[in-house]
Amino acid sequence: MPQTTAPDGLHRIVIVGGGAGGLELATLLGDRLGKRGQAHVTLIDKKRTHFWKPHLHEIAAGSMNLGMHELCYMAQGHWHGFTDRIGEVIGLDRSRRVVHLAPHVDEFGDAVTPLRDVPYDTLVFAVGSRTNDFGTPGVREHAIALETPADGERFHRRLVNACIRAHAQSEQLQPHQLQVAIIGAGATGVELAAELKHTTRELLSYGLERLDPAQLGIHLIEAGPRILPALPERLSAGAAKQLRALNVTIHTGARVSEVRQHGVQLADGRSIAAELVVWAAGVKAPEFARGLDGLEVNGIHQLRVGPTLQTTLDEHVFAIGDCAACPWLGREAGVLVPPRAQAAHQQASHLAEGLIRRLAGKPLKPWRYRDFGSLVSLGRHSTVGNLMGGLIRGNLWLEGYFARLMYMSLYQMHQRALHGLPRAALDTLARLFSRGTRPRVKMH
Repeated sequence: MPQTTAPDGLHRIVIVGGGAGGLELATLLGDRLGKRGQAHVTLIDKKRTHFWKPHLHEIAAGSMNLGMHELCYMAQGHWHGFTDRIGEVIGLDRSRRVVHLAPHVDEFGDAVTPLRDVPYDTLVFAVGSRTNDFGTPGVREHAIALETPADGERFHRRLVNACIRAHAQSEQLQPHQLQVAIIGAGATGVELAAELKHTTRELLSYGLERLDPAQLGIHLIEAGPRILPALPERLSAGAAKQLRALNVTIHTGARVSEVRQHGVQLADGRSIAAELVVWAAGVKAPEFARGLDGLEVNGIHQLRVGPTLQTTLDEHVFAIGDCAACPWLGREAGVLVPPRAQAAHQQASHLAEGLIRRLAGKPLKPWRYRDFGSLVSLGRHSTVGNLMGGLIRGNLWLEGYFARLMYMSLYQMHQRALHGLPRAALDTLARLFSRGTRPRVKMH
């Protein structure tokens, strides 16, 4: 364990990134160490609020109210014994053990915080992942990548405006109007396609009666031979059947060569007209990870870590979640833990215990990923997936309403990790009671 240079002699744990793994880790360490005066725990994030990323497709579709599901970092820190610092990491000095934060400017262009350094004794990166556009022309100019709640709200506003525009015009719709192209048929793309089909029916019932829900076309585009390539073929086929029943058009074996103003161009020469394009194909860690004072990264900028979640070149720097290239113990050499919320949750719990052991002078234990399966939402009443690993013996295939309940329980697990069971239950009840006073789909 490194010796601290803090004036009060307390160990300084700095966590960069307030996503699922980072915020759970800060909460656990704050409760166990910060509240008891045994360490300083600091969380750094460039945003002021936390949102559970697997719900982004619901923000985009308008079926979830962002304000009901955001969590203020400063408030969470106050309740759980850690300090929140707003800022974006732009560099690292491992010899001095400080992270460099860029000046923070608000939405009005006013300076909030200056360029500054934050010292640490133990540093954890939990900065998640970003969309990987693979250098495809036109993606940045004409497509929306669902990386943040702001992206989801921007897409939804454009969708609502497209519907209002089409409803108001007297001339025939152009081929691209009311067409949505979703590039990438992984979990995000599939969930968004299904959610859009369910919510647009509701959307058009709010005074847009001249439009027929069938006029809204959803195109799901996948370069590989099938949708949901990370899941077993049986689940992929079941999901495709349900999507087609919703009139989602599925294009497999379709590699996008360019995104244009009114659609996408495929490598085989075909084109798909679209008013809105969502890029949901591929992920990578943030670019700044490549310049973290020589820490080793892989081809998609993930920090390479060992079984203890320590980076390969610095025992005082750790990484968890999507930004970590972590070996999957028990699998073939070179196989990495997949970038899933359940992995970040497991890593946060393991590392919290590990850092407490480390402060007590005990060795770290290796982390083993336990794959509990995958669940993919296909709208309000249906989900497909499989449960495996420690939850059941063998492999259980799930579809329909029961699978939907299991999918919803994943979010409740995250809520319990942040708030404890009583408050998580109260928050859930409050959201249920408020449904009757709000439209089922956002109109703004």
